[in-house]
Amino acid sequence: MSWISIALLAATLSSGSVAQAPQAMAEYRRKLAEYNAVRQPFDEKASAYWTSISDNRRARNAKRRSGETIVAEDYVLTQPPVYGGPPKPIDPSAPAKPPSERKPLPVVADFLSNAQEHFQFAPRKPASEIEYKRAYAQVASSFGLTKDQAVRIYSFESGGNGKYDVQAGLESPRPGARAISTALGYNQLLTTNTIDLLAEHGGLILKSLGEKIRQASGPQKAALERKAAIVQQMIAFCKTVPNEWSAHEKLGVTPRGIAVHALNLDVDVGPLLQTLKLMDSVNFARRKGYTAPLTAAELEMMNLTGDGNGFDMVSMPQAMRTIVPTSNFFQRNGYERNPVAIRNNTVAKLLAATDARMDNQVNLQGAKDLAAAF
Repeated sequence: MSWISIALLAATLSSGSVAQAPQAMAEYRRKLAEYNAVRQPFDEKASAYWTSISDNRRARNAKRRSGETIVAEDYVLTQPPVYGGPPKPIDPSAPAKPPSERKPLPVVADFLSNAQEHFQFAPRKPASEIEYKRAYAQVASSFGLTKDQAVRIYSFESGGNGKYDVQAGLESPRPGARAISTALGYNQLLTTNTIDLLAEHGGLILKSLGEKIRQASGPQKAALERKAAIVQQMIAFCKTVPNEWSAHEKLGVTPRGIAVHALNLDVDVGPLLQTLKLMDSVNFARRKGYTAPLTAAELEMMNLTGDGNGFDMVSMPQAMRTIVPTSNFFQRNGYERNPVAIRNNTVAKLLAATDARMDNQVNLQGAKDLAAAF
């Protein structure tokens, strides 16, 4: 091909791309107008809906503080609006965005290495999974958790066969598996949970270690004394910020915050942390005057949605549970990312789905072993 032919071809291709650009932009603007015509009224409707969810929640809290009875009309009884229009079109003139780099979440190896580096701490790992299960069962029983509560929640949280070091997303070995959160152990504590528990219950944790020290002797006693001194340092670290979830969350992404999470892997402290997470919910309900025994599914609701929202659900009469949408107990962003809450869109359905999952997994070997430990 001659240089003249090449030049003519290049000119033809160039003119074609120039001619297509206005057409592509015109098509984009047409689709954008169609999208906005549907999306804008939807956003207005959705914004009003979720504002009413927040307003009603505040009103219910005020009624509870004044001792008034909560009735069905105190909840939003309609389901959230669902967007059914066209997707937002892509602007052809916009520069291509580079792929976002997702920072990998810390995993067990990171918890251990940070614990060693920042606190010179290595957890005393159990000799076997059964040893950890027995330690957990003993602690849970001493605090008043029932076998049914502990085993069914373990089944739900760790898949019915999870080990003491199971992390969310890494429940089973498979190619490409990655952690989806820092949730760790039988009750899947986040780094924020661990920091929260150390800040809130540090004295109780040290008291438990003190009792173990008094019963020990020789090298075992010396090891426990060293551990208690390190845990005291960790507690002091966790108290360097206000005792608030948001502050603990920020601390949980620091190297030292990642380090304290390794306590869950320690057979002397981990079972206590895992138990205290559930007991915080039990005690929250008792302080609110709810004295009926919590079913495992009800306790799991408090574990999953937070004590305030969870209590709102479990204290609800059975008849109301069938008509109150689950959206009442979420923020908009959290709800829209939660297919389980969307699919099981009333309190009764969500509790039933939780029970069904527990029923399905409670017969796996890990759950059977935990039940036998009680």
